Amino acid sequence: MIIYPAIDLKDGQVVRLLQGNMEEATVYGHDPIKVAAGFLEQGSKYLHLVDLNGAVEGKPVNDQAIKNILANVPLEVQVGGGIRTMERIEELLVLGVSRVILGTVAVRNPELVAEAVGRYGERILVGIDAREGMVAVQGWSEKTSIKAEELGLAMKKAGVSRIIFTDIARDGMLTGPNIESTVRMAEVTGLKVIASGGISRLEDLIKLKAESERGIGIEGAIVGKALYSGAFTLREALEAINK
Repeated sequence: MIIYPAIDLKDGQVVRLLQGNMEEATVYGHDPIKVAAGFLEQGSKYLHLVDLNGAVEGKPVNDQAIKNILANVPLEVQVGGGIRTMERIEELLVLGVSRVILGTVAVRNPELVAEAVGRYGERILVGIDAREGMVAVQGWSEKTSIKAEELGLAMKKAGVSRIIFTDIARDGMLTGPNIESTVRMAEVTGLKVIASGGISRLEDLIKLKAESERGIGIEGAIVGKALYSGAFTLREALEAINK
């Protein structure tokens, strides 16, 4: 199982939100390069990067910070937030991003997702973010009437093989991930699932790994606030899942 340490960017700074609320942002760093380099030093090969302003505004806002990380820290970076066009997807891939995460556009323009997957295959991920089982879009500010698993099945039909599944109610709350819903998403859709939202203890990662080992398609977990709050270090997380 892969651990993806997370950097969320708001106005060029490293922040964490509570349940996606842009007004509830805690700043954890003014230098995204330094934070990313710290993850590399602890043994990470991967980075999950989100342009929070972009997710809300539907256009890139934190590109300079993204470019700086890509130019200075040799990690495999997956980027999401406000990616709505093929031109933007191509721009990020040319910059050196390993994988692009599509969120709102999966609901608003699923044909674009299918086209992107047709061109770039597994370099395209879809982020499915759910509040009480229903998909939320536009930086989680709008709740839809689409069930999370329903969108997962539609994305599989479009050719997507891997998604990031977030329970918004758990995100940034350090209350533990919604393992039940994550397992159900993997079982219902047959997609590879990266779990996100609420991971607070090493035991959460160990439980997710156990589900993966019993054949459930959970292949990774995104960890954010637990690292920034000092609940555990990335090095400890990597050691826990590699035992």
